[in-house]
Amino acid sequence: MTRMIDEDFKYFYRNSGFGPAVDTRPAGESTLTLYRGKLPEKLLEYWKAYGFSGYGGGLFWMTDPSEYSEVLNAWIYGTPLYGTDDFHVIGRTAFGRLMVWGTRTGPCMTILSMTSMIFPKDNSKWMSQGKGDALASSWVERLDKVDLDEEDEAGQPLFERAVNQLGHLAPDEMYAFTPALRAGGPCRLDHLKKVKAVEHLMLLAQLGEPEIMLDIVKEAKDRGVWK
Repeated sequence: MTRMIDEDFKYFYRNSGFGPAVDTRPAGESTLTLYRGKLPEKLLEYWKAYGFSGYGGGLFWMTDPSEYSEVLNAWIYGTPLYGTDDFHVIGRTAFGRLMVWGTRTGPCMTILSMTSMIFPKDNSKWMSQGKGDALASSWVERLDKVDLDEEDEAGQPLFERAVNQLGHLAPDEMYAFTPALRAGGPCRLDHLKKVKAVEHLMLLAQLGEPEIMLDIVKEAKDRGVWK
């Protein structure tokens, strides 16, 4: 039985139904050392205990940031986000949604590669107060299967049907629309296929500049309507 190192991971694993882990790869000491001081100790604690694994049958993957550093650079280079923090991809979904942590800004960005949209969120206030570990455990606890799935053009969830049609994903794979939605392809199950995640995410990044969405919390604070 998997050892639960805190209540947040327990909620994610059991209550939210993301367990058991699949295709676990251990996080070596050299990896933990590389990211110590850049990422919160709580996240490194998860890595040490559970490795880099798939959860929810492969719907969500805890990632080794080094494997996605070039992908992240390709997505944010040339945008106002580039160079504002030291960013790392800490999670991704079966459909290539990337979850990004900033050393100064915490859980600060979600990249929706399918639709080429980036949702920023500035948590620098909490990070400056030393709450990185709490933000990391909260991030894990709040992961939700319904939210992480994608829908087809009829509004129907895709993940389980993609698994049934195409089979389970390997750790380096994702489901992708062909042609890509950005290239005019339809958002339908019969246009999904399994592809290598890194290579396809790099391809999607080259289809045009992503749309940077509004950080509504920051906007509210800047306008003085939210303290």
